[in-house]
Amino acid sequence: MASSPPHNFSWVEPGKLAGLARPSMPCEYRYLLDNGIKHLVCLCERKPPQHDSCPELKLHHIKIADFTPPSPTQIDTFLSIVEDANSKGEGAAVHCMHGHGRTGTMLACYLVKKRKISGIDAINEIRRMRPGSIETHEQEKSVVQFYQRSK
Repeated sequence: MASSPPHNFSWVEPGKLAGLARPSMPCEYRYLLDNGIKHLVCLCERKPPQHDSCPELKLHHIKIADFTPPSPTQIDTFLSIVEDANSKGEGAAVHCMHGHGRTGTMLACYLVKKRKISGIDAINEIRRMRPGSIETHEQEKSVVQFYQRSK
């Protein structure tokens, strides 16, 4: 079966963490697996369609309402999923509906932790890599607060 990249797919750290819009077709899940991604973190309120078409891809579900920031606990859960996957040499990917707001917020928190950079620098970097990311002031604030909490 051919694989094709999901909409708005890009690596934030090649082989380790990618962001994307909500996948919906088996060929998109196959693409993730073909690229070493074994863990898919869904931030939507509902799981993505046909996610069971690729049982080798482990789905992690962290429900966050659209346009709202993740809680500190949700950020920590996300980061430990990625860390755990990466420690086994497995890639992880995260998505919300379009791969901008909730996804961008989590990706920025990842950069804060991984690169030891400030919340503002992480937000700017994610927006450079993935235009349109981190849509609300509350989402920006959650990245900055994560930085303050993780210092």
